[in-house]
Amino acid sequence: MTNVASSSDKTPSFEKTWGSSTSSGYCSEEEADSEFEQYFTARTSFFPQTRKANVNANVKQDEHTEWEKQELNTADYQQKVKEYNAQINSNLFMNMNKDGSYTGFIKVQFKLVRPVSVPPPKKGGHDARGRKASGVKRRTSFYLPKDASKHLHISSRTSAREVIEALLKKFTVVDNPGKFALFERSERHDQVYVRKVSDDEHPLRLRLCAGPNEKVLSFVLKENETGEVNWHAFSMPELKNFLLILKREEEEHVKQIVQRYALARTKMREALAGSTPG
Repeated sequence: MTNVASSSDKTPSFEKTWGSSTSSGYCSEEEADSEFEQYFTARTSFFPQTRKANVNANVKQDEHTEWEKQELNTADYQQKVKEYNAQINSNLFMNMNKDGSYTGFIKVQFKLVRPVSVPPPKKGGHDARGRKASGVKRRTSFYLPKDASKHLHISSRTSAREVIEALLKKFTVVDNPGKFALFERSERHDQVYVRKVSDDEHPLRLRLCAGPNEKVLSFVLKENETGEVNWHAFSMPELKNFLLILKREEEEHVKQIVQRYALARTKMREALAGSTPG
């Protein structure tokens, strides 16, 4: 990726240059019955996998870091930009602007549990399976690949909310940005700390103050929820698709259980047949 940070003297609220460590492609499932939407999924399960207790025990929530409290002036930022650029081994440099702001790159990892929705193909165009689009209004929902990530070129004035909106725009996601939140993740003393970044915070400032080390600070995009899923926030076609996924999961679990008991029954009968009375 070429360095575009110095390509413009006028720095807007944010400017984007995209890089990707993984594809945003998706795999097709069986066709949904809904006439309004098509769904594609790269996941095999609707529910998130249960994490091991010892992993959760090492995760701390809402821990504030030292760099969030730093008060810096323009000279401090200039020095930190020089120190930051000296530590990186790529061309993803930060650059100071004449107005005292600066631009640079942040990497955001996606850890989404639920599918996202994208617009339908234009009339006369083709959908994800190469079929000619009909006149029926449709939406396509799919799961982003696990651990997908994107590099985003932003300004020091870019807020966390603008980062979320820019990422969704990149994937042409039409879901309400309020469904998502940006989190910062850091590893210190064998502990993992996770904190929700407020909408008006500036992620590039956090990146600069923390340095380029991803273990010290990394950004994660997740669903914005604090407890139970708010099913009322989803459209009727989305909910119908979730029910289809649940039905398929249930059928698969039932099939596995039946096979497990059938195998156990067969082994018991073989043992009985091979044993001698008395």
